Formats: sequence, C-alpha cells, structure tokens
Amino acid sequence: MSQEWLDALDPQSPFGLEALPFGVVLSEGRGPRLAVRLGEQALDLAAVSATTGSPHANLFDKGTLDPLLASGRAVWHEVREEIAEWLTSRRRAASTRPHLLPLAGRACAMPFSIADYVDFYSSEHHAANLGRLFRPGADPLPAAWKHLPIGYHGRAGTVVVSGTPVVRPSGVRLAGDPAEARVGPSEKLDFEAEVGFVVGVPSELGIPVPIDRFEEHVFGVLLVNDWSARDIQAFESVPLGPFLGKSFLTTISAWVLPLQALEAARLDQPPKEPAGSSHLAGHAGHAGHAGSGYAIELEVRLNGSVLSRPPFETMYWSAAEQLAHMTSNGASLRTGDLFASGTVSGPAHGQYGSLLELSWNGTQPVELEDGSTRRFLLDGDEVAMTATAPAPSGCRLGLGEVTGRVLPARPTRAAPA
Repeated sequence: MSQEWLDALDPQSPFGLEALPFGVVLSEGRGPRLAVRLGEQALDLAAVSATTGSPHANLFDKGTLDPLLASGRAVWHEVREEIAEWLTSRRRAASTRPHLLPLAGRACAMPFSIADYVDFYSSEHHAANLGRLFRPGADPLPAAWKHLPIGYHGRAGTVVVSGTPVVRPSGVRLAGDPAEARVGPSEKLDFEAEVGFVVGVPSELGIPVPIDRFEEHVFGVLLVNDWSARDIQAFESVPLGPFLGKSFLTTISAWVLPLQALEAARLDQPPKEPAGSSHLAGHAGHAGHAGSGYAIELEVRLNGSVLSRPPFETMYWSAAEQLAHMTSNGASLRTGDLFASGTVSGPAHGQYGSLLELSWNGTQPVELEDGSTRRFLLDGDEVAMTATAPAPSGCRLGLGEVTGRVLPARPTRAAPA
C-alpha cells in the first residue's frame, strides 16, 4: 500500500495512520459529522462511505459514535481496516481526499452519548498522598483499597467535551468550626488528570462481566479532567463520599482512541499484595491481569506552564479490573458508559495529577513560568492535558487534548419572597 498522496501528514504526528481516533466535528451546513483524525485534518466518514458504497455506511451517518460503539468488536476491527484502506490506497485517493476537513478553527462536539459515568480511585500514589494529607499518623490507604477498586457513581449529565468553560461551583464549605459552615464559591477548585474508557457493547442486568471479557465490551480510551471543588468535597464526603464537589463538571477529550491502537502500549501489572478479591482474577487465576496495563504518559499544563507528567503505567488497579468490579454485583453496562481511572499520580512530585497534591493542599504554592504561584485554580486559569502512548513503529500515538478555562461563579438566585 502507498500513502504518497498524504503528503501533508507529518510522519511524526501523534495522529498518524497508527492512531486514527474517532470524534465528531461540526461542518457548516451539514451539522455534526463522525470523523477520524489524521494529523490536523479529520476524515468525514459518512461522506466517504457514501462515495465508496461502504457496508458500514449506516454506522457513520448519525453524526455520533453511538452506532459504531454498539456494533461490537469484530465490526470495530473491520471499520478500522476499511478506513486505513481508504487512506492508504491509491485508487481511493480521489474519493477520500476531498472529504478531509481542516481542524484549525473547527469546533468538535461530544463524540458519543454518555450513558452512565463511574470514577475510580486507582492510583496508589494519589490515594496515599490524600491519606497523608487528611489522615496524618494513620494508614494512608482505606482498609478496602487493596482488596478492590474503589469508585463512585458520577453525574453523566455534566460530562462535557474539551473546550467547554468551567464555571466555578458554589457549595457548602467548612469555615473552621462545623457550626460555621457557609455557602459560597469554592476556594479550592482543582483538576484531576485521568484516563477514561468508553463502553461499546452492553451487558445483561444481573450477569457480571468477567475480567477476561474487557475487550469484548470496551471500545477505546480518552482523556478526562474530573474537576474537583476540594473544600466542598472535604465537607460533604463523610460518610457517603463525593457529591457536589465533583458533579458540577467533568471534561473529556474530543477524540476516542480505539483499544486496538494501543496494542504496543500494553504492559503487565505487578503482582498485588494482598491479592485482590477472586472476581478480579484472570482466566489463569492471577490478579493483576497480564497485559492489562497501558504505558500512557500524560502531561498537565496550567496557562501554558507544564505542571506535571503523570505516568499511567503506575496505576495499581487496571481498567479491566475496574470493569469487572463495577459489574460484579450484576450491574449492567450500557453503550456509552464512561468509566475513569481516577487521578493518575506517580511517585515523584512532578508526576502528581492534581493541584491538591502539587501544592500539598495549598501549603506549598506551585510556581508557574510567568513567576506567579498557585495553591488552587483562579478565575481565568486554563488547564490543558495531553497524553501519548507508544505505537508499533516506535512513534508516539496521541490521545487528543482536554482543556477548560475557569470562569467566575455565577450569582446564586435569591429565594422568592
């Protein structure tokens, strides 16, 4: 096969032929268009499939990834091979190249419809840091932490696409003595660098999904910023955990990278001590399922300054274990379910995935390149996260970008007289 006609594509682009992430771009006069990203262009799949007579045309013409997600693993692979053939075959050039849309200045929409959203807490370094901050002198990890992936059910309706503004949330915050709790804008607004996984094939209610069926249900990965109001979260979390401190907004990247693209990024997780619960064992009976980790490297920037580079490969609980656990009670999966890793933090300060850790709960301000400092996010701040993973060729694959700029809190409406 030849790709000579793709002369505009940088061979080092993280969005080359080995990546081909899916997203939805907006096209004047034609609305949302399902596309795959190629460098700084997007291929309009509905337009090409109509020209080529593709057998998968009905999966592309709805302006969303939803139909393809539900189609199953065999079709996911067929579609990826078909798109690669469109892009690399000389005979397809005339029918494909006219439908490459420049991304510069073009908005992206939500790539799929969010069904349910679950957020986990699977980085041992992150969980231990929070334990040291809030439970000094005690075991930094909760009693259940090494037995199962801890998580909470989030709010699907406030998951938004990259670039959506972040309105500073208001809520009940502690002002020293619990009797002095007051309502007001969060003073400890934070980000959380995470990796998310997108469910395609649903499961039957009452039947758990074994860890070995992960790839039968999960379509791909994307980046997640689970914005957090730490002061609201801290006051409300005992005894039931995160609620309004998390539910105001979660941002995802506009591009979903298929799991198939990450084969060269797979790695084994180390054995767990103690071993996880039996439902988290693979087919050979070993927790820490072989090949279930991913060598994904994240980068977090605040107003252009690099704050940290969290390594996903250090995560204690894998996405396969998370999926097995969240269905172990018989909870069903739906097409469009999103579950996130929880904050990705490594062992070093420059690998922490939140300001809570980087500033040690505001006691050690972080200095930016312009000389300013941050304990937590200020109005006007913009957080941008990117991530890459190894490709079979030795290049790096891109997982897109997730950005958001903080806007001031909106006035609380007065109660009617």
